[in-house]
Amino acid sequence: MIRFAAAVLLVSLSTFSFAEHNGEAALPGAAMTQATVPETYPQSLTGLHDEFMATFFDFLPSAGTRAGFHQYDTRMESYDAVRVAKQVALYGKYEKRLEALDTKGWSRWALDDREMLLAFVQSRIFELQIQQVWRKNPDYYSSVLSDSTLLLMGRNFVPPEVRLVALIARERQMPALLQQARTNLENPPRIFAEIALEQLPGIVDFFQKDVPSAFSDVKDAKLQAEFARSNVGVLAALGEYEAWIRSDLLRRSNGDFRLGAENLRRKLACEEMVDIPLDHLLQVGLDNLHRNQNEFQRVAKLIDPTRTPPQLLAQIEKEHPQPGELLKAFSDKLAGIREFTDTHAIITTPSRTLPKLQETPPFLRATTFASMDTPGPFETKATEAFFNVTLPEKNWTPPQVEQYMAAFNRGAVTSTAIHEVIPGHYEQYLWNEHVPSRIRQFLSLDLSSTGGHFSGTNIEGWAHYTEQMMIDEGYGRTPGIPEEQDTAYLKLRLGQLQYALLRNARYVVAIRMHTGTMTMDEATAFFVKEGYQTESNAKREVKRGAGDPTYLMYTLGKLQIQKLRADWTKHQKGTPKPSEFHDLFMRQGVAPVKVIRRALLRDDSPTL
Repeated sequence: MIRFAAAVLLVSLSTFSFAEHNGEAALPGAAMTQATVPETYPQSLTGLHDEFMATFFDFLPSAGTRAGFHQYDTRMESYDAVRVAKQVALYGKYEKRLEALDTKGWSRWALDDREMLLAFVQSRIFELQIQQVWRKNPDYYSSVLSDSTLLLMGRNFVPPEVRLVALIARERQMPALLQQARTNLENPPRIFAEIALEQLPGIVDFFQKDVPSAFSDVKDAKLQAEFARSNVGVLAALGEYEAWIRSDLLRRSNGDFRLGAENLRRKLACEEMVDIPLDHLLQVGLDNLHRNQNEFQRVAKLIDPTRTPPQLLAQIEKEHPQPGELLKAFSDKLAGIREFTDTHAIITTPSRTLPKLQETPPFLRATTFASMDTPGPFETKATEAFFNVTLPEKNWTPPQVEQYMAAFNRGAVTSTAIHEVIPGHYEQYLWNEHVPSRIRQFLSLDLSSTGGHFSGTNIEGWAHYTEQMMIDEGYGRTPGIPEEQDTAYLKLRLGQLQYALLRNARYVVAIRMHTGTMTMDEATAFFVKEGYQTESNAKREVKRGAGDPTYLMYTLGKLQIQKLRADWTKHQKGTPKPSEFHDLFMRQGVAPVKVIRRALLRDDSPTL
């Protein structure tokens, strides 16, 4: 069993009072509530978690890099079948050890930590044994290559020369990983093979241009020569991999991408701690879809009753900043949002510092309009946060630029700033630094290349919840003008609803496609008709849903948080400030809403 030295791994709890273990940690200006103070946090749980985390990063070294443990920077994942079997067996032992812990006398916080860690262990077993992405998805392997490389490019946790040495070591292991893919992939779904072929040219371009450019300032000629050789090896392996998929794998890709009802239920149970029957879950999603559609129609008529909603949206999309003014538009928007959260007691912030707003680095531009890049939960060196915004390419024609900038209309800029920064992902990152549980900090880790987040219903659910919450609280309202006459505010509301309908459609499609009650063509039509999406975007969304069966987490998490806030408010005297609920929610870390509900309401009442 591999163990980390305490100085490297362990996050000391000594600076926190145990009152904080009940979620009552005080932040400047935060309202305090009474809490039962546990006498101790069980060392048996702490020790077992530390062992598991070491094992986890041993199998997934790029996740270790992302977390901030840079002793893993020179290593790559391996999916040799024998190694995978060993991984499953070890995880099974951790599952049994967690279940066997004597929990007598434990605090509620510790009991919840154990339950969450157990669910995470079970989610990894499920991914390897049941979902078997490593046997079914060729895009997984090529994406791990680019993701593990990107982690060494974007953050200056050590000088670039040191990071380049680590990258060379990783690149030398990449051809073997692609060879493992050829051995492991068995009858994948055709859509997965097609997606891999679509993605591979961009990954090849990434290694041809972006990776060398990121290390062009390294002056060591010998090191650059070694890098050139390792990079050429990766490019050759990627070319062979693409040719193999096209000539061999594609013609025998006849597998089924659908998880099936029982496996979807199990995946939600272990990743999100959601145990709601799928038929009830689907009905909740449909009801919310219809409410948002009705509200969309109402708001559209208030703005301009002479235009159809598509006509109105086309007009709104023209109301955007010029490309050269886009970063300033976001900067101004963030300043205004922060002022609003302060003056309207939306949330207490642990830090006044905003992330660095910058143009998206070249190696990320192909895949994102805007993104929030925060450090891993255990990063101690490169601790800055970046809000990346992708500008149009300089060689684009005016029509291309105009089409692209439609995605940055006034409502989109607002929703993006709220979702990604304040009070969305960045605000949650700031709070997570103060969560006095290394288990919860570990569980906040972004596992993009290996299955996404644990508790995405909290992370993406919170960010999506804030989009509507801010508008509901009056952000963007013009003083002295009735809401139904405030056109600027109504346009913000319409933009928020358009985003909500996209997530509503994901919710319904995820359940129906993966339970076999909706085909991909029917899902595309659903996105267009019910989600108000274009045909091209609908097709992209359906492809994503084929490989991401829980991308319903945005709406699912949002609805759980809305219900929790409503139920919590009923137990309060008078009308509490929004910050009273939001601060309590944030203090629990990125736990599943079921856990936070238990902490705030002291019961196990339904989350939906």
